[in-house]
Amino acid sequence: MKFATAINCMDGRVQLPVINYIKKEYKKEFIDMITEPGPNKILSENKDSCIIESIQKRLDISINNHGSDLVAVVGHYDCAANTLGDEAQKKQIIIASKLVASWYSKIDVIGLWVDCNWTVEKIY
Repeated sequence: MKFATAINCMDGRVQLPVINYIKKEYKKEFIDMITEPGPNKILSENKDSCIIESIQKRLDISINNHGSDLVAVVGHYDCAANTLGDEAQKKQIIIASKLVASWYSKIDVIGLWVDCNWTVEKIY
């Protein structure tokens, strides 16, 4: 399919690196963005049902209407909404990615980390 979806931070610094990475590495033409401040934290803690339901509803639209077949859960260096260190955030990305994967059996889910140089690394 042409579409992928990124559950990404609202921080504008991470949008283009994530889009460019997914386009290059996964040969996708369009990347739907679902943005929240610190989504890896929100999803890994799995406490705020309103925000999680909103993320899932938007993801459903991307998958069901755009045919997105790849979902990336993203965390990044210097996140204002998630002040944990890099390694703790990477663990959150893995937990969050597994949660999202549990929602969709036929969709590939990956976890991405954006470092201090705005370089994207796949960690899940």
